[in-house]
Amino acid sequence: MNTKLFVGNLSFNTTENSLRDLFAAHGNAISVEVIMDKFSGRPRGFAFVTMETKEAAEAAIQALNGKNVDGRDLTVNEARPREERPDRSGGSRGGHGGRRDHGSRY
Repeated sequence: MNTKLFVGNLSFNTTENSLRDLFAAHGNAISVEVIMDKFSGRPRGFAFVTMETKEAAEAAIQALNGKNVDGRDLTVNEARPREERPDRSGGSRGGHGGRRDHGSRY
């Protein structure tokens, strides 16, 4: 069964290929995704790596958690499921978002 790992405290110079090579020493890394900022296009400093087996994931955690890579000590642990976030739209679609002042009638 696949196990998804969270990899934090990444250097902005760390690439998906370098992460794949790093994790491949501990088992088959099925996917590697460095998370990018949608506005700047720069890395956000963390990634997700999916290992093929639970044993490979545990070996990677033991070997790589705290390891210095590109000048940063990595944080590697099993990824938690994404938490649902409340809708940020504010509920109202009227565009005014509050009291509407229609001017003075006097």
